[in-house]
Amino acid sequence: MKVLGIESSCDETGVAIYDSEQGLLSHTLYSQISLHAEYGGVVPELASRDHVRKTIPLINEALNQANLTRTDIDAIAYTAGPGLVGALLVGAGIGRSLAWSLGVPAVAIHHMEGHLLAPMLEEPAPQFPFIALLVSGGHTQLVEVRGVGDYHLLGDTLDDAAGEAFDKTAKMLGLPYPGGPELAKLAESGDPTRFKFTRPMTDRPGLDFSFSGLKTFALNTLQREQKLNQGSDSQLKADISRAFEDAVVDTLVIKCRRAIRDTDTKRLVLAGGVSANQHLRKQINKMMAKEGGEAFYPRAEFCTDNGAMIAYAGWLRLKTGEQSALKFHATPRWPLDELQAI
Repeated sequence: MKVLGIESSCDETGVAIYDSEQGLLSHTLYSQISLHAEYGGVVPELASRDHVRKTIPLINEALNQANLTRTDIDAIAYTAGPGLVGALLVGAGIGRSLAWSLGVPAVAIHHMEGHLLAPMLEEPAPQFPFIALLVSGGHTQLVEVRGVGDYHLLGDTLDDAAGEAFDKTAKMLGLPYPGGPELAKLAESGDPTRFKFTRPMTDRPGLDFSFSGLKTFALNTLQREQKLNQGSDSQLKADISRAFEDAVVDTLVIKCRRAIRDTDTKRLVLAGGVSANQHLRKQINKMMAKEGGEAFYPRAEFCTDNGAMIAYAGWLRLKTGEQSALKFHATPRWPLDELQAI
């Protein structure tokens, strides 16, 4: 079965083709970073319009890469939520219409299920059951995964997601958009001993997260040190970046350790944009080695939004006979644990 996957939940248009026998045949992606950079964040209406412009050309590009025509496609998977409603409707409308015109089934995919399953595109792929840390600009969740669609939410963010906190702190430091990767890059030259930020909600039981206070702490530190005029401003920002990154990473590691101990699970999957952070991967690997377990990650290009994860998740659901009705819709808010297990 050859499945065309379409991802358009936010500011990246992704299209890919997954073959049940040959694996991933093609993968194309267009990022809207330059479009939104002058606004310092994603403008939903501009994002939707850009998906309209880019989705069909990317479908054609993916077909050309795979040396296929549209009639070779056996099914289509598209992201139906969560995400920006206008952006979601573009991908869903195109995907469902294309499936109808070709006379093939279509299936609506949960964006975070795509991220959660993305490491299964790699070798070796994680086996069920495992714990998943979904960490991105919009989500920070710990999920016990027993099978496809069999998800039990262990912990969630109470306010800002980790990626959102990275971006907002970077903006406060005057770093260019998108700020998260820029902050991580600046943190490499920071002094890890100069500042010590709190590790939020690690001094109490539970697996929930809270990162909004960290960005306030970072801002207060910046303003205080600038008034004192202690050292160069560039080094100050690097040191704050390092302290902030260390605090977020340590918090994520501590909660992951609790989750694998609570569930007696030795496999941990990291997915989502922040899972590409090298400092986080290093600390997670060290922790899992001490726990006698193993961590799994998608390749860097599949950490951010992409069509490959949607095509793969679509195949897993389509092969059981699942498909969506001709009437399509977008679900901007869609709890992961509401999905049907297969």
